[in-house]
Amino acid sequence: MSDDKSPPQGVEPRHGLRMLLRNPISLAGLALGVVSLANIFLFFLIDAIAAKPSPYIGILAYMVSPAFLILGLVLVLAGLLLERRKKVAPTAFYPRIDLNDPAQRSAVISFLAFLLVFVMVSAAGSYKAYEFTDSVQFCGQLCHTVMNPEFTAYQLSPHARVGCVECHVGSGATWYVKSKLSGARQVYAATFNTFPRPIPTPVHNLRPAQETCEQCHWPKKFYGAQLKVFTHYSGDEKNTIRQIRLLIKTGGGDPATGAPEGIHWHMNISNKIDYVAADEKHQVIPYIRVQDVQGRVTEYYAKDSTLTKDQIAKAARHRMDCVDCHNRPTHVYISPDQAVDQSLQARRLDVSLPFLKQQAVTVLTGTYATTDAAMQGIANGLHSFYESKYPDVAKAKQLEIRNAVEEVQQIFRRTTFPEMKLNWQTHPNNLGHFYYSGCFRCHDGQHVSADGKVVGKDCNECHTVLSQAEGGMNVAAAQTANFQHPVDLGDLTQVTCSDCHSGGVGP
Repeated sequence: MSDDKSPPQGVEPRHGLRMLLRNPISLAGLALGVVSLANIFLFFLIDAIAAKPSPYIGILAYMVSPAFLILGLVLVLAGLLLERRKKVAPTAFYPRIDLNDPAQRSAVISFLAFLLVFVMVSAAGSYKAYEFTDSVQFCGQLCHTVMNPEFTAYQLSPHARVGCVECHVGSGATWYVKSKLSGARQVYAATFNTFPRPIPTPVHNLRPAQETCEQCHWPKKFYGAQLKVFTHYSGDEKNTIRQIRLLIKTGGGDPATGAPEGIHWHMNISNKIDYVAADEKHQVIPYIRVQDVQGRVTEYYAKDSTLTKDQIAKAARHRMDCVDCHNRPTHVYISPDQAVDQSLQARRLDVSLPFLKQQAVTVLTGTYATTDAAMQGIANGLHSFYESKYPDVAKAKQLEIRNAVEEVQQIFRRTTFPEMKLNWQTHPNNLGHFYYSGCFRCHDGQHVSADGKVVGKDCNECHTVLSQAEGGMNVAAAQTANFQHPVDLGDLTQVTCSDCHSGGVGP
C-alpha cells in the first residue's frame, strides 16, 4: 500500500489562498469587502465629527455599507466553493493546522483576533443601526416625497423635540416589534413607489394615549380655565383686525383636584365614554355611551343618523381618549386663512397692503400641479393684482410686496403638498370647531337619550366670551355673555362654524 499522497494524474493541487486569488468571484467579493470596510470607517468618522450629519450618512454607515460587506464575504465563500467543485486533490483543499508550527500559530492567532474585532464592530454597528432606525432623521428625512408633509409639520409643532417613536411606538417589546413589522411594509412601499397619496389617517395601531401622551401631560394636574385670544383679519381693503378674548373652561377629570368639570370632564379618569363612528376618520358619530363615576350609564343616539340601532349594536366601539379631540397634536396643516392671520399678526406681512389678507388666501387656495408651479402662481397672482388694481402701491411698496410674496410662498410650503395630494383639508383637526366639525361631532343638539337628555350646543358650556373688538373698537363685553357674530345669523345653535368657514376663500 503506497504512502504517496501526491494528487492523481491530471489533478492539480490547489491551496486555499491560491484558490482565492485565482477565482474571479472570490476576488470580486474580496474587493467589495475591502471597499465596504473603508466606507464604513469613513461614514462613521463623518457621523462622529459632523455637527449635523445628513440622515443618509447614518443609513450608509450602519446599514448599506455593512450589507455590502456581508455580500462581499458571501461572494468570497461562494467562489471558494465553486473552485472546490473542480478537479482538486482531496488533501489540498483543507488546511492542516499545526499549532506547534510558529507560522501556523501566528496565522491562527491573527485570524481569531480579526474575528473577535469583526464581531465586536458588527455588534456595535448593529446597535447603531437599530438606534438610527428610531431616529427622527430616519423617520422623517430618509424618504423625501413620502414623509415631507409629516416631517415639515412636525418641525413646526410643539412636539418638535419629541422623537417620532415616543408617540408612534412608545416603550415595550411587543409594541416595538409590531411597529418594526409595520415599518418594513412602509419601507417596501416607499422603495417600490406603492405608497398611497396622501398617507391615510388615523393610524389605527397607535398605542393608547395613557401610555404615550400621558407620560408628559399628567391628567391629574388639569384643572381651572385658560385665557385664549383669537385674532382674525378680515378680507376687506384695510385687512381689519378682529379679536376675541375667551376663557376656555379646560377643567379637569380627576376627583382629587375637585369636581370633574369643563372640557376635560370627558377624560377617562372620571368618566368612561364610548362611541360608534360611521366613517373611517371618526367625523360622523351616531352613538355615544357615557358611564359616570357612580357607574350610571346614559346612551345617546343621533336623530339624523343613517344607521339603525341594530347596526350600531353590531358596530365597533371606540373608547374616547385624548386623541379623539387632540387628533393632530403634531402633524398639523393649518388653513390658509389661519396661516395668513398668524403672519399678519407677527408682522411678517404688511397689514397696510390693501386686500392682502384676501389676495394671499386666494393664491394659496389655487390649484397647482406641483410646488414649483405654486411658487410661480403665487408670485404672479400677487404682483399682477397690485399692478392692475393699485399701481401706485405697486410702485411705492415694491419691497413690501416682494416680502409678501416670499412669506406667502413659505406658507404654501408649510401647509400644502401637491406631490402628495395633501393640504389643510385632507386631515380634519378635531381640536375646536371653527374649520372642522370637531366638538360638534357630538355637541350638535342631535344626540338624544331615551329619557330626553340632549348633548347640548351651548357655547357657554366650554368657554366664556370676555370681550370682542373689531378694528380696535369693542363690540361686546363680558356682560353680554354671548358671542357676537359679525353677521347676524340668528340662533347660532342652529348653525355650525364650519358650514361657512372652510379655511380658504370666503365666507
